[in-house]
Amino acid sequence: MKLTRIGRAAALLAALMLTACGGGASTTASGPDPVASCDPANSATFDECGTVLIGFTDADGDFLNYTVDVLSLTLETANGRVVEVMPRKTRINFTDYVDVAELVTAAAIPPAVYVAGTIRLDYTDAEIYVEESEVAKKTVVTDNTGTPLGQTDLKIVLSDRDQLAVTKRRAHFLQLDFDLEASHVVDIAPTPATAVAEQFIVAEVHPVDEKDIRVRGPLIEVDEDGMSYTIAVRPFHDRAGDFGRFTVNVINTTEFEVNDEMFVGVDGLRALSAAGQGTPTVAKGTLTVTDRTFTADLVLAGSSVPGHDRDAIVGNIIKRHGNFLTIRGATIIPRAVSIDRRVHFHDDVVVEVGPNTRVFKDGYRLSSLTIDALSIGQRVTIRGNQPTPTTDALAPQILFDATEGAVRMHVTHLAGMVNTVMPGQTDITLHSIDRRRVAIFDFTGTGPSDVLDADPENYEVRTDNLTLADFSTGQPIVVWGYPTAFGMAPPDFTGRSVIDYTDVRSAMGVGWGSEGTLAPFSSMGTGGLVLNNQNGDIGQRHFIKQGPVLIDLTSLDSDTVIVPRETGRMLFSIKSQDSLRLYSDWDDFVGDLINSLGNGTTAARSMYAYGKYDVDTNTFNAYKLGIYLLEP
Repeated sequence: MKLTRIGRAAALLAALMLTACGGGASTTASGPDPVASCDPANSATFDECGTVLIGFTDADGDFLNYTVDVLSLTLETANGRVVEVMPRKTRINFTDYVDVAELVTAAAIPPAVYVAGTIRLDYTDAEIYVEESEVAKKTVVTDNTGTPLGQTDLKIVLSDRDQLAVTKRRAHFLQLDFDLEASHVVDIAPTPATAVAEQFIVAEVHPVDEKDIRVRGPLIEVDEDGMSYTIAVRPFHDRAGDFGRFTVNVINTTEFEVNDEMFVGVDGLRALSAAGQGTPTVAKGTLTVTDRTFTADLVLAGSSVPGHDRDAIVGNIIKRHGNFLTIRGATIIPRAVSIDRRVHFHDDVVVEVGPNTRVFKDGYRLSSLTIDALSIGQRVTIRGNQPTPTTDALAPQILFDATEGAVRMHVTHLAGMVNTVMPGQTDITLHSIDRRRVAIFDFTGTGPSDVLDADPENYEVRTDNLTLADFSTGQPIVVWGYPTAFGMAPPDFTGRSVIDYTDVRSAMGVGWGSEGTLAPFSSMGTGGLVLNNQNGDIGQRHFIKQGPVLIDLTSLDSDTVIVPRETGRMLFSIKSQDSLRLYSDWDDFVGDLINSLGNGTTAARSMYAYGKYDVDTNTFNAYKLGIYLLEP
């Protein structure tokens, strides 16, 4: 395939790693020194520079919201020269990037082999929330001593086998993957809740996972003949700053929404050109591996961009009463950013819609939808007016007026267990919608009468011609699609794609307490690692998540075997307080692990893995695995 989606990986922020091709990490490297004539600020020497595209992403975790300030990001060459690649502070909510990566910067930098770097984070004004009893709870992130994190510098270590080698007049990609699941041990009992950071962060030149990428920024120019447009990159919801230039390519099927009007292909480019230079844009699409070109599937511009000339909220509809929608887990994007008007999280927002509310839908190129399409579970971005601004995430429900605004419906994710399979339909026990537990959703009114309302115990999913041959009763299932229009169920949901349990990505997390354990595995070898499931040091983290299913490792009849997957890219890491070693070769990784644990004085504190879990054989096929050692 020409286009591949930008991947995911693992972790929060305390070590950064570059994907290795069979070797461990190092801060030494061979390669050219930066070309002296390259001055990114000087247009006369700009052609002597290379470009590094840096994307941020995250893996699924326990957090409803995880917003911190990124103060700076630097890269360092082998001879110690440091290059800043982020021009200004930016604020990021990592939970927004489970299903997508965000282009953070397109920085012109001197050609060189970059071997290290530093990212500076500030938790002073962080907004971090977890869920307790279906509501949000404020959370404090601490280090292993219980000290709340403040401003923190985290070292980036790049592998000596797959370094970031930048050459002039070419674009190079580096993705930083913040895995909140692998990086924290969360305790919801205290108030506020606490999250102890066991910080992993992965930097990959060739990402293992695949994701869409999102690109934002004001328009510079449109090239109708070249089917592209150029922007000044401004990541997340930044309203100022220049994070580099970037070209967005479009094709004949690219969808555009420009100033609340729908277009396709070249007509969208013409509408964008008419909107003029400086028009805000957001594009989502894919990046070509070979030449780092980006092609958009969907482009929003002008008033269609959330927060441009109207306030906006993003979240899921959990309840509807007439024209009033309750949005849970909302991100509020104000039209003007100041100290008291900034992008922030709010647990519940009540939105009023009306006959004049425009309704759009990803993948639906017509504009004939009405507010009747808005039903329970639907993930939406709503543009309108927030009459009473607040940044208190737990304040009583606030009102949002979208009666003269617009709603965009996004693909919504279900997770559950198969009840029955029949031609064109599968009925499931619904566990979650967009990773929120089903208990928070009120399905009243989804059908024409009470008896026909959606039932989460037997949620009817229309599948049309999707392949269901591999599904059977009692198996986990993940479905992507859209809830049926309000009042029109059953069926309750129309699936665009379905994933059975054999293809659902499983996540394993194990912790052995603050002191760790000297015997995490009952055996280790190139044939696999056998986890000691009954180890007395195992703490509160000891589960495999397989779609909606949570499997307690300590309750299994046998020890779990961990093996590498048979094909595809892989990434394995060994982290300690002062070092980080990365491998794409399983044998090299296991050899290092045996040497590290074999002396009987090194303890393992925690481990995470991603891959596929075979329930029948109790075998975990990992493509990504990291272990944290407490070296003496």
